[in-house]
Amino acid sequence: MKKQILVAPLNWGLGHATRCIPIINALITEGFIPIIASDGAALALLQKEFPTLSSIELPAYNVTYAKKGKHFKLKLLKDSPKLLKAIKAEKKAIAKILEEHDIAGIISDNRMGVRNKKVPSVFITHQLYVLSGSTSWLSTKMHQKFIQKFNMCWVPDVPGEPNLSGKLGHVKTFDIPTKYIGPLSRFNTEELDIKNNILALISGPEPQRTLLEEKLLDSFKNYKGKVVLVRGLMEEQQSKKVSENLSVYNFMTSKELEKTINESALIISRSGYTTVMDLAKLNKKAYFIPTPGQFEQEYLAHRLWEMSMVPTCKQDDFTLEKLNDVVAYEGLKAFDFTPDYTELFSLF
Repeated sequence: MKKQILVAPLNWGLGHATRCIPIINALITEGFIPIIASDGAALALLQKEFPTLSSIELPAYNVTYAKKGKHFKLKLLKDSPKLLKAIKAEKKAIAKILEEHDIAGIISDNRMGVRNKKVPSVFITHQLYVLSGSTSWLSTKMHQKFIQKFNMCWVPDVPGEPNLSGKLGHVKTFDIPTKYIGPLSRFNTEELDIKNNILALISGPEPQRTLLEEKLLDSFKNYKGKVVLVRGLMEEQQSKKVSENLSVYNFMTSKELEKTINESALIISRSGYTTVMDLAKLNKKAYFIPTPGQFEQEYLAHRLWEMSMVPTCKQDDFTLEKLNDVVAYEGLKAFDFTPDYTELFSLF
């Protein structure tokens, strides 16, 4: 009888859900039955990607960003009681799920309460070191304390240099068994004719998602090239609005997005780690606009800028003229790393 594995990504933007797609596909290939567990847009995305798999709704974290980046940390601090309450509700929900389903293991992508002592539980994160400005030591200690309650930690990066996550995913000492599983991406590179000058990808918590969308739409009014903008809104039906040189989608399936990225000369997006992994896999030129106040995205964007791979700027400073910088940067590159899923899944 095939073993059932619960796969539970955090609903914070779409990145955690999309990077679980290759994990879910690998589970199926290795003879397991994945059960999807999440909430909101992350759950909706995976339900569309895997319509035949069972899925379970988990308690929502309901995290939102501050309108001003300088208030980001204060907003998270204010929301911390809500987060702790959600984590406690997750643990309770998982205990009930294990009572009702024959689950052999759990894979949690950044959902801290999705674990149980009765079954092997894995935590996926690229943040062994959590940036939060002057309090990075504290946020790192708190995050590691949660991770240590799991049986194993999987880091979606390579162990040595060069790597994608930098100091986020590479620390000198860490008490929990850790495996580097290579960058995760649902995409494959294809040699397709370039049809779009720019593809803009927007996702992440509100209100910053909408603020970036408005900023880009306003900028594109004066642009003559062909632009596709994907809003990152997982709705019941796909919608598309076309006006002259601009096509706006609420969302795309993985196959559609893979094709569109391959057909686009330049990608404008947040510098979330999943996006970095995806664009590296597809060897793309990019321009990064980190979410204001989001230390992790600001660090990744700055690091890739220092490595002469991707130019970047603050959200308030973006103009179309900034895209002229792209020619001086080499773009993102894929790593030659193949995870041994048979060995990884032997835990279950």
